[in-house]
Order: sequence, then structure tokens, then C-alpha cells
Amino acid sequence: MFSPEFFIKATQLLLSLSILIVLHEFGHFIPARIFGCRVEKFYLFFDVKYSLFKKKIGETVYGIGWLPLGGYVKISGMIDESFDKEQMQKPAQEWEFRSKPAWQRLIIMLGGVTVNLLLGFFIYMMVLFVWGKETLPQDNLPLGLEPSEFIQEIGFDKGDKIIDVDGEELDNVLDINRILLLRPVENIKVEKINGSIYDINIPENIGKDIFQSGQINSFTPLFNASVDSVLNDSPALNAGMKSGDLIKSINGQDIYDWAGFSNWINNNSDDIIDVEVERGNSIYLLNIDRNDDGTIGIMKNSFGISTINKKLTLSQSIVQGFNYGYWTLYEYVAGFSFVFTKKGASQLGGFGTIGNIFPAKWDWKGFWLSTALISIILAFMNVLPIPALDGGHVMFLIYEMVSGRKPSDKFMEVSTMIGFFLLIAIVLYANGNDIVRAFSN
Repeated sequence: MFSPEFFIKATQLLLSLSILIVLHEFGHFIPARIFGCRVEKFYLFFDVKYSLFKKKIGETVYGIGWLPLGGYVKISGMIDESFDKEQMQKPAQEWEFRSKPAWQRLIIMLGGVTVNLLLGFFIYMMVLFVWGKETLPQDNLPLGLEPSEFIQEIGFDKGDKIIDVDGEELDNVLDINRILLLRPVENIKVEKINGSIYDINIPENIGKDIFQSGQINSFTPLFNASVDSVLNDSPALNAGMKSGDLIKSINGQDIYDWAGFSNWINNNSDDIIDVEVERGNSIYLLNIDRNDDGTIGIMKNSFGISTINKKLTLSQSIVQGFNYGYWTLYEYVAGFSFVFTKKGASQLGGFGTIGNIFPAKWDWKGFWLSTALISIILAFMNVLPIPALDGGHVMFLIYEMVSGRKPSDKFMEVSTMIGFFLLIAIVLYANGNDIVRAFSN
């Protein structure tokens, strides 16, 4: 029922979440202890009814729950997902969270988010230092790019080569898809097939238009119409076609790339065609009698994109890792706005979607890149002003610091409960989307 790839991804997801949850909770635990708060529990995963493991050390019970939906630290005198009303009805003690100044409580609540954010940036820096940076210059795609129908409307043409974006060259030219969708872009300089250079002005809010069009990949690489193999007893073999031939034209119509060849074959019904091929330094004209289904019996090359690995010094890794982390956070926040559209809500995913960002084969580089991404996502999601999340507590603390009035315990209990059930509903909806997609595929 489940493939080996499923278990590899699931294992990576579980390991990644375990690391991130423990470090996130330490982000709360450490400042809480520094400011003299008593921490009653420190748990990886939720211990609903029972625990897989627990051990009390000092005042704190450390444990592992059975429900892998997160983790928590239970700080004395704090209204949280434990809904410990009995404790809150007793007089406040000096070791309790509620007895501490608002600025100390704010630092405690921001500790988890801060750790996740710093961890994500740190992992990116170390990945670049250990494994280097994979680059894809435009020169490695000599035929240029194929723009989507939507993106052609603003001035891009087949075979365009991207020179720079807002004056900066791209390390990976295919990053243009993500940049157009999620970043502010004003101008893209391209080289046309005829060698001329054009500056194309990009409309404001182009990312929203791309998302609504459904054509998320604005550009795809172009590859030449090179023949990998010729099938036995096929029309192409009988006409003299050989492996390695480069198709130049069909019935006098120039063929620029493999996509152009496929489109011609699919859209023309001529039984007999004249195919011009380049072989070495010679040109051959082959007369081919097509099969009944229109095919001629050739296989294309399994094109791979050749990237260049660039080694970085530690200082370069720190600078570029920070830059990578910044844009990762920026792009996630920008993409989060799509969730509030009908199309975006339908694409919201749960654990299945998260698990699929990990490689199908165990690969430490891929694991750490995925972990860094999830860490930054967790930092952003936890700072959202939703009661029961860190951001909800931060919102109420800022209100207290500005107004000088502390929300009542009853208000905090009710709002935390509402936030908790809202989060459960979002989790169920997101994972429901995963299930629907799994069955529809």
C-alpha cells in the first residue's frame, strides 16, 4: 500500500519536526528559567491521556507524547492549551508567568519563534558552506526559454534569454518563475532570438495575475530536437534516421526545439513527410511514411539541466545564506496571501504536502534544506495573531504594554479556546485537502 519512498519521506518529516519542535520549545524554556518561571512540563508531541515516555528532572517533567501535532512547555501561571483553570484561580506566586513584568513575558513568548527563524537562517548558511551553491546560468540553456501564454502577453517570446532582473543577474535562471510569482519586479532585460536586447516592464501585481491564470511556471527551458534512439522496424529507421540526428525542419517548416517538433507532429496529418536532419557536418533529407497513429518511431533525449556547483567560503556562505533565508521568508509571506482566495484555499496542504518537500531518497542536503524551510514557515505561522499561538499571546501582551491594562483570565481562557479550535479546524481542512488530492490522483 505504501511505497518505500513514502516511509523515507515520513521518517524525514518526523525527524525534522522533532528537531524543530524541541528547539522551538527550548526557545520558550530558556528565557522562562532565566526570568525565574517554573516550567512544569516540556513535551515533544502531545500527551493526550498518556505519554510514550516521561521523566521528572527537578521541577520539570520531560516527555514524549503520542500525538505528533506539535509540542509544548507548560509554564506555571500561564493560560495555554492545557486550560489549567484551577491553577489560575489560586493567588499568583512569584515563580509564575503571570507574576513577571510584561516585557519578560513578551521575551518568553517570542523565544520559540526567534529560535526557529535563526535556525532556518543558520541551516541555509551551513548547507551553502558544506555543499556549495547550485547555479544555472543562462548560457547552460542555449535555446533560451519558452514563456507561458499568459506571460507572452507582456512582451516575452519563445527563445528569450534572461540577462538580468532589475539589474541583477540570476544565479539560477529558472528562479525567474518564483521571483515573478512572489517578489516585486519592475524590469527584466532579455536577449531575443535575433540577438537584440529588450527591456520588458513588468506590470504591478503580476504575481497575483500569474497565480489566478494557473500558469505558475512562467518559463520552461527549451531543448533542441535531438533524437536519442530510433525504434526497430519504424518509419524513421526505414527512412535512414539515426540516433543523434538533429531535426532541423519538417516539410520545409523550421523546427527550433523538441516541443516544436512534437507540436508539428500532433497538429499535422500528412501521411508522408520530408524531415531534414543534421548529422555531423552534413544535412540529410529523409522521406518518412508515418504510422497510422501519426508517429514515426523515435525517442527524444532525456534532457537534464546541467547546473554548476560553486564552492563558497564561510563568510560568503553566511552572507548568501542570510540572503537566501530572507527571500525564503519574504516569498512565503507573499505566497500566504493566496490562501485567502478560493483557488489558494483549495491548495492548502497538511502533513502530506509538507512531507512531499523532502527527497524520495535519503539525502542530507535535501533534508536540511527542507528542515530550514519548515523552520522558517513555523516561525511565521507561530507569530500570527491567533489565540493559542505564540502570536496570540504576543498580541495580548503588546495590548497590555500599550494600554496598561491586562486582559482578564476569563477573556484569555475563552480566546485561547476559540483559537485552539480554529487551529484544529485549519489542520483538519488542510489534511482533508491532502486526502482529496491523493484519491483524485
